[in-house]
Amino acid sequence: MPMPKRSTKKVIPRFKSAAAERAFWTTADSTEYVDWANAVPVRFPQLKPTSTAISVRLPDALLMELKVLANERDVPYQSLLKLFLAERVAVERRSKRPRASA
Repeated sequence: MPMPKRSTKKVIPRFKSAAAERAFWTTADSTEYVDWANAVPVRFPQLKPTSTAISVRLPDALLMELKVLANERDVPYQSLLKLFLAERVAVERRSKRPRASA
């Protein structure tokens, strides 16, 4: 009877800093270190994306229209603005992708 195959994965090194770890993983092949077949999905429900405050000058009329739309949807106008921006960026990114030739 043949022996079951043993996984011969490399040992993940210890890192002195998060920057050193990032530098390592940008070039390392994770499949040499981790058996992804045994990976378990994990959720981080409390994780919030980082954000940066910016200043944008908008015409008064545009800001009022945005606030009216936000009020109709019962959401803060800044949240609605972020949603609109994200949707438009997605459209722009899709239109810039190279098309597969038929």
